[in-house]
Amino acid sequence: MNGLEPLPDARAMRAADAAAIAAGTPGGELMERAGRGLADVVTRELPEGLIAVVCGKGNNGGDGYVAARLLREAGREVRVLAAAPAAELEGDARGAAGALTGDPPVPVEPGALDGAAGVVDCLLGTGTSGAPRGWAADAIRLVCSAGLPVVACDVPSGVDASTGVVAEGETVVRAEATVTFAAAKPGLWIHPGKSCAGTVHVVDIGLQERWPDAEISLTGPGVLDALPARGLASTKFSAGHVLVVGGSRGLTGAVCLAASAAARSGAGYVTALVPASLEAIFEVKLTEIMTRGLADADGALAVAAAQEALAEAARHHGALVLGGGLGRAEATRDMTIELAEECPLPLVLDADGLNAFAGQVRWIGPRAAATIITPHAGELGRLLGVESHAVERERLRHARAAAVQADAVVVLKGDDTLVAAPDGRVAVSPGGAPGLATAGTGDVLAGVCGAGLAAGLDPFTAAVTAVHLHLRAGQLAAQAAGSARAVIAGDVVARLGHAS
Repeated sequence: MNGLEPLPDARAMRAADAAAIAAGTPGGELMERAGRGLADVVTRELPEGLIAVVCGKGNNGGDGYVAARLLREAGREVRVLAAAPAAELEGDARGAAGALTGDPPVPVEPGALDGAAGVVDCLLGTGTSGAPRGWAADAIRLVCSAGLPVVACDVPSGVDASTGVVAEGETVVRAEATVTFAAAKPGLWIHPGKSCAGTVHVVDIGLQERWPDAEISLTGPGVLDALPARGLASTKFSAGHVLVVGGSRGLTGAVCLAASAAARSGAGYVTALVPASLEAIFEVKLTEIMTRGLADADGALAVAAAQEALAEAARHHGALVLGGGLGRAEATRDMTIELAEECPLPLVLDADGLNAFAGQVRWIGPRAAATIITPHAGELGRLLGVESHAVERERLRHARAAAVQADAVVVLKGDDTLVAAPDGRVAVSPGGAPGLATAGTGDVLAGVCGAGLAAGLDPFTAAVTAVHLHLRAGQLAAQAAGSARAVIAGDVVARLGHAS
């Protein structure tokens, strides 16, 4: 799929380094290139004054020794803090430490950062996972307590480069910038690691590997090339028919936003299946959208009423968006489960549609057609039976687990929205649209996903393109509104056409 930038994990990076060395590039040369790239970014990012380069015991520390030497050669004042004497280092890192010129390293201890204007974190590299302990934890706490701007080498110490999981408490470095080598790593783009990485700079060190087998990728504008175009022979049905089922008393907006978003993102025909007692409200709100009132009880839908409409849509190869504004009454929950299980159409399950399956995520799986689910962390936690903070701590693991258990594509919403497929593929959104942090934008995203499914895209491609289109529309909406805090969900709908 165009527009996906591979994010190799620690295992893939080790293999790439080993391949480069086996092909004739000495490890010391790779370290020299990495240190030079690090020094270049430090020169731009850290203020004038004393720079403290804090070096660990492995190759990450070796990169730091190279950078410190080059910064000194360029005239910068540098103090090197060493977690271990050079004699205790091994391999290329020992060679880099031995080549250091100027003042010798000082121990990593209280007071060692006094007088510094900025810090270069070269303590732990991409191969480290789990909570830092011993000397590493002490060094990280020292860096954190200094309150200085930090540039991290390859990955902020305390962040798992492969997953984005971070150590709790004060044993994780929070950097203004991270200089990473050959390719960005998943943990630099997946929260909570992303919040520690700052601006990510990728430095080419000459590795030939392009990671065609990387399961995790970062999305870019090129993913939108997959969106189908309307041709002269297109009809409203060939462009895709989306049905949106939902709504209840006091919750009519969700359906309107999802339906309008489906239309704005390419669906040729959209029908809102809503409680009959509330249909007049939808008729007023929706001009381009067909409405169909279904039998209800006190403004909540009844299941039998939707079956005929779904069968009709199936003849037109449509897609169903289910859940927005349904409410959580027991009868509604039963209806939602029955519709999801029996619907022959590709399905987007959102909001109260997800809540109907709380603790029973596996019930989503036995469907004949494709399924996309679009939870935020709280909803995914309810599906999996875990707390939302546990989901946020390990977003990648929980998104993948839900994808397998539900046999569905999972869109775990957030600044780093993750699109996880049952086969292990994950696409990560680069984020950067704070205007989307407002009520109703999740309904918009569900509608965009529905349009992609109705157009015939496979569920992973439909979700990836929807997430990026939604992101870009959110950014454009903030520009039009004057600021991110002024954005409302309808603004995002209005900008979907410009975003593609």
